[in-house]
Amino acid sequence: MTHPITLIPGDGIGPEVADATVRAVEATGAAVEWERMDAGAKALAETGELLPKAVFQSLQRTHVGLKGPTATPVAGGHKSINVTLRKRLELYINFRPVRTLPGLKTRFQDVPIDMVIFRENTEDLYSGLEHEVVKDVVESLKIITRTASIRIARATFQFARREGRKKVTAVHKANIMKLSDGLFLRCCREVAAECSEISYQELIVDNACMQLVMRPETFDVLLLPNLYGDIVSDLAAGLVGGLGIVPGANLGEKDAVFEAVHGTAPDIAGQGKANPTALMQSAALMLTHLGEREAGQRLQHAIEKVYAEGELLTADVGGQASTSEFTDAVIANLR
Repeated sequence: MTHPITLIPGDGIGPEVADATVRAVEATGAAVEWERMDAGAKALAETGELLPKAVFQSLQRTHVGLKGPTATPVAGGHKSINVTLRKRLELYINFRPVRTLPGLKTRFQDVPIDMVIFRENTEDLYSGLEHEVVKDVVESLKIITRTASIRIARATFQFARREGRKKVTAVHKANIMKLSDGLFLRCCREVAAECSEISYQELIVDNACMQLVMRPETFDVLLLPNLYGDIVSDLAAGLVGGLGIVPGANLGEKDAVFEAVHGTAPDIAGQGKANPTALMQSAALMLTHLGEREAGQRLQHAIEKVYAEGELLTADVGGQASTSEFTDAVIANLR
């Protein structure tokens, strides 16, 4: 069976890491067919749209996307392409596994980190409901619903049960936001009661951040609303080497988009220095999602072997290899 996939290379180093990842995925032997679609700066220049209709038309056909980084302006400009994709496709799960790669030197290199973050992806402050009440007074609305909270909690516990995970930690600020975060917590507790074999605990978000830095090895699966999930996901990535390392997935009932969550790094774009690890690991998750679990595992193991050997790593993780040299090494381990 050939799997059609929408490929969105993105901006900056996006096309370089996307091309490297395409090579690695094809080297696994999985039967894939790419529909290459532009979004971001290149699409804006050519079509006048940051996220052209053709992208959604492609995803309606394939139901699976692999996406490189796209730029988002700060304090103005266009809306985040990532947020738009998640809302339009109802990708309510943001799934990010955070694991220590063998051989990678970090402050926590001697601590076995292996956690999974489930972040609700469609509401909270990311609903984008803001207005100026009077001059220089702005109000942002935080939206929490039972529907969204229950379904992210169910997805989290279903994953934990399926993968043999032992503990789920719900992260909140219900001591202050008693109604919104209180509703989120009630939904988490309701689902936890249905899965009594899995340990369940709750942490206030500031305490959770401290505990993650002090004792990251004690976390297993984290369950968070949108804003806290965004912050904690990046904090956790910093424990294992940064955003250039960790994969990401946005999942819905029908569609899925797998992405590198790092920035576009325009300062090194086109120089062959980009690290494709994050997008490659995202592609390994994508292959598993497509039913190509063996190919996904082989790709993941090949990446880990290159890191364990430590000879052909890119500059951001202490090596001197180019993007193509790193990719060649991954493919060599696949073979």
